[in-house]
Amino acid sequence: MSEINGKVVIITGASSGLGEAAAHRLAKGGAKLVLGARREDRLKSLVDAIVEQGGEAIYRVTDVTDRDQVEALAAAAKETYGRIDVLINNAGLMPLSPLDQLKVDEWEQMVDVNIKGVLYGIAAVLPTMREQHSGHIINLSSVAGHVVFPSAAVYCATKYAVKALSEGIRQEGGEEIRSTNISPGAVATELTSTISDPDTAKGVNELYEMAIDADAIARAIIYAIEQPADVDVNEIIIRPTRQPL
Repeated sequence: MSEINGKVVIITGASSGLGEAAAHRLAKGGAKLVLGARREDRLKSLVDAIVEQGGEAIYRVTDVTDRDQVEALAAAAKETYGRIDVLINNAGLMPLSPLDQLKVDEWEQMVDVNIKGVLYGIAAVLPTMREQHSGHIINLSSVAGHVVFPSAAVYCATKYAVKALSEGIRQEGGEEIRSTNISPGAVATELTSTISDPDTAKGVNELYEMAIDADAIARAIIYAIEQPADVDVNEIIIRPTRQPL
């Protein structure tokens, strides 16, 4: 039997991109999905599609910057399915710009979503995972969590933080809680749409002409989850073969 089948998986940022791709992959593997995102129409359409194909999924409208909403997402998983096996901390923003443009509101938004949102997810599932003596937290970092580049200092800082949190989970989780940090390079998602600086957007869009499909990351997520309980896949970096950084 597949290691995916029957597992209860929470996904944040599930309404598009990597989260949506992972949801489809996991549903085909027999996972029971609990999907969170801000756009209810997209969530409802995704759940309907999964159910039509024989999968099992529910959703809750979730803004990861609101701790109560993230807690409610985890509570829905436990109330509906009785346990939480996997959390995929996927929600993220990337409004890149040079530091001297002083887009402080965008800096704060990245900290709120990319760091605090991940922390809220961890806090929401850890007690249940400890009670079960098992669990798996998968955090979506970035190649920007391994190398810093111009116009991305704050974004890189948030993704370095995610990488650090993933390692902290690994060290503190012991034999009970697995930790996986996945760092995508250029992937075809809506991530670049939040860049408000025209010059930065132009450069990033040129880079993203080589972007790979979101399903590439979904397959990596599947790989990490389907390993037997004594195998902990801690770090995966996935780039287009043409990507220089």
